[in-house]
Amino acid sequence: MLRILSRLPFGLSIMGLAFLSMLVPAGYALAIEEFHDARSFFYGTILGLTLTALMGLALGNRDHNRSALRLLLQLAASFLILPALMAIPFHEAVRNTTYVSAYFEMVSSMTTTGATIFDAARLSGPEHLWRAQVGWMGGLLMWIAASAILAPLALGGFEVTASGEPGQTILDGSARSGTGTPGQRVWRATEVLVPIYAGLTLGLAVMLLVAGDPPLVALCHAMAVLSTSGITPLASLGAAPSGLAGEMILFCFLLFALSRLTFSSDTRNGQSLWYDPEFRMGILLVAAVPAALFVRHWAGAFDVGQEQDWVTGVRALWGALFTAMSFLSTTGFLSGDWDTARAWSGLPTPGIILMGLAVIGGGVATTAGGVKLLRVYTLYANGLREMERLIHPSSVGRAGLMGRRTRREGAFIAWVVFMLFAIMIAVLTLIFGSYGLTFEEATVVAVVALSNTGPLAQYAAAEPINMSAWLWDTKLIMCLAMVLGRLELLAFIVMLTPESWRE
Repeated sequence: MLRILSRLPFGLSIMGLAFLSMLVPAGYALAIEEFHDARSFFYGTILGLTLTALMGLALGNRDHNRSALRLLLQLAASFLILPALMAIPFHEAVRNTTYVSAYFEMVSSMTTTGATIFDAARLSGPEHLWRAQVGWMGGLLMWIAASAILAPLALGGFEVTASGEPGQTILDGSARSGTGTPGQRVWRATEVLVPIYAGLTLGLAVMLLVAGDPPLVALCHAMAVLSTSGITPLASLGAAPSGLAGEMILFCFLLFALSRLTFSSDTRNGQSLWYDPEFRMGILLVAAVPAALFVRHWAGAFDVGQEQDWVTGVRALWGALFTAMSFLSTTGFLSGDWDTARAWSGLPTPGIILMGLAVIGGGVATTAGGVKLLRVYTLYANGLREMERLIHPSSVGRAGLMGRRTRREGAFIAWVVFMLFAIMIAVLTLIFGSYGLTFEEATVVAVVALSNTGPLAQYAAAEPINMSAWLWDTKLIMCLAMVLGRLELLAFIVMLTPESWRE
């Protein structure tokens, strides 16, 4: 099946697999006798596969997937157009919602943002499964696109270690010197990564089942963690029957969002995981934030009445540790002990900490969003180098592969990406503010969209942001912002350059 789809345009192959996957919620709905949901997703499968077959016949006599830039355009179109088709059976299944709301939900899931406008009790089991499944497929798509599309174009964080400016590797023809066409690279990445991704998801789901979660909750949480979508069929993660044991299991699998080296060797460059700068910086941040909150218990002026309760202290430390890892990976799950951590630290609204972690984000070429750890590390290393030059102006910089590849252009490009990210936060804050949101709400929503961390809308502001009350145009703007955050502004700039359209 995959070999047949690989001969079609990349976007059309994604569409065919997406429609075929609707059989999963359809079968689950039939098993639990939710016949309306079963019909909605089954008919969606038939219509979608028919449409894909007709488009495949129309385009079958042409050469496809010969240009990485064209694949990038198809990737962007997949995040905008494919959710419009996925929303049709979801809208029909929910019934008491608008199509724009269903489209918003699908874009949020596909971009692994996980922001939702539906209460958990409003959706049925198959509908929750479809949301989690779409998020899972969006995460897998980013895994494949990172190595087959973004890396050859020096985008998505790879520009930090590339020798030229973003997009230059394809425009000057050097990307063609690699083995195989872009389409063949996509096929090879799919063959390698799909078994790993599916195997990790299945393994996590089985562990959660053993820990006590029901099958639907275990599967949805497994897909949500591997894709960092943060989608759950429950009101919150704290309501999961697996409790503390389940959180510990999830914590271990969240490590895959800190570095691509945790699951793939295609960007290893001879270095082990422990010496990977992304992984080490991620571990440092995950340890530093809970430690600071824990120590503040004795430094702050507050009254909790349990200063000597070490059981509460350990629970508070774990709640802060899990939540820090979750938001750094842009998953957005909140530990069941997070309220204990807040009370222990004495911070009434620590949303700014969660927003900061989400803005930093996870590793390059993972499913995590944000600025990415490699860019942050590059700026940090460049700052250290500049301070060394103040003392020893004629010194030679540290040797090593990472040092040689990031000292010249990497820090500059990382700073450009960081400034573009900050500018887009400001622009989106102004746009959402003009639609009636307060400054705090508009800022949180902008960070939610650009970092692809949907649960921030519920936990970062003083009060949860009610997205279901938004007008249709505000929801569509949010959809565009989420796609922009998923692919990053730099990729859109490359797609709009005149040289790109000559390909």
